[in-house]
Amino acid sequence: MITAVTTPAVVGTQRASALPFGTPRTHALLAALLVFGLLPVGFRNRDLRAHLAPLLGLDPALMTAGRMSYELRRLRLHGLIERIPSTHRYRLTDHGLATAIFFTRAHARLIRPALAELADPDPPPTGPIRTAFNRLNAQIDRAAQHAHLAA
Repeated sequence: MITAVTTPAVVGTQRASALPFGTPRTHALLAALLVFGLLPVGFRNRDLRAHLAPLLGLDPALMTAGRMSYELRRLRLHGLIERIPSTHRYRLTDHGLATAIFFTRAHARLIRPALAELADPDPPPTGPIRTAFNRLNAQIDRAAQHAHLAA
C-alpha cells in the first residue's frame, strides 16, 4: 500500500508523480481528502482547493485551478480518488480512504511526536524514542570504529 502511493504511478500512457510520505504537501492533500470521505455527491476541484490551501499556508485565491487539477490527477492515477461519471466531481475510493487515514495518523501519532522528542534540547533521558536513538547512534559509532572510519 505505501509503496504504491510513494512511488510514481503509470496508468496506460499517463504518469503521475509520487506522493512521498513526510512531505507537507502530501499530508495536507490527504488530510483535506478526509473531509470529503463520506460525501455521497463527491467533491469538485474548487471544494478541495478551499480546504487544501489553508493547510499549505496559502490564500485559496492564489491556488489555481490548474495546480489543483494536477493534484487531482495524481490522486486519481494512484487510485485514491475516482471521477464520478458525467460530472466534474470526484469521490474518495476505499483504498484512498484507508491510505489517507493511515498516512495522516502515522504522521500525527508517530512521526511528529518522535521527532519532537529527538529535537528537544533537554530531552527526558529515559524516553523510549531517545533510548532507541541513543542505542542506534552507539551501534553506528561502533561500526564506524570497526571499519576505521572517522566518526
